[in-house]
Amino acid sequence: MGKLSETWFADGYIDFELKKYTLLSYLQEIHRAFNQNMLYPQLADIIFHFNNLRAFRENKQLMEQQFPKRLTGIDLEKLLLLYEKVSADDELMQELEEIIAYALSAMNDTIRDGTEIYEFVQDKLRISPVGLVPLENTSGYLLLCDGRYSDTLVYSYHLTIFERHDEQFRGIRTEYLEAYTKDLVHTCEHIKTILIRKNNQLPNPAVYCVETSLVVPVNETLLPVAKRSLVRYIALNAA
Repeated sequence: MGKLSETWFADGYIDFELKKYTLLSYLQEIHRAFNQNMLYPQLADIIFHFNNLRAFRENKQLMEQQFPKRLTGIDLEKLLLLYEKVSADDELMQELEEIIAYALSAMNDTIRDGTEIYEFVQDKLRISPVGLVPLENTSGYLLLCDGRYSDTLVYSYHLTIFERHDEQFRGIRTEYLEAYTKDLVHTCEHIKTILIRKNNQLPNPAVYCVETSLVVPVNETLLPVAKRSLVRYIALNAA
């Protein structure tokens, strides 16, 4: 996937047509992935750039820190480089404002397209606990099965909590373990029994099965959506 730098809109020569071309080339790759129902890392990447642009425009202090400066001379006594900041009413600043406004609109449309795919997949997921769920469910196993009905993919999971701007957020880390052929023997309950035998550290693990009739890319779409849906499911069903 083509990458944009964090300050792509202000790097190098600031010209609306040039930056528009750079952006459209990036968005074309994003849409190519979305057309294949591949959401990640594309959706997360464009959301980052959208939020970064919006923060840059709204935060004057950030603008002063990141905006290009013109070298104007050298103070030979203090050996300091002197810079002239481009003023807020400068013609260059107006060009940048136009670039940012165009980019925010174009990115917003693309994010909406990706969000529609995300929500469609999310609505098709069925999450259910396998057996009794222990009080301690911050760690356990995620069983994932899609519309091919051929395999059950097994992941260990661990919930994390991190704080940002006086808010708490839940995250989840997963690790792929193995796959079991989906048949009459390897039911979710039987897979749970196997996992308990293999890991004595989790004698009564929380195990959740996430199923869907859809066939979409696992690593790029199904797993990321399943992970976020599982976090929400556990939070809503917490005692």
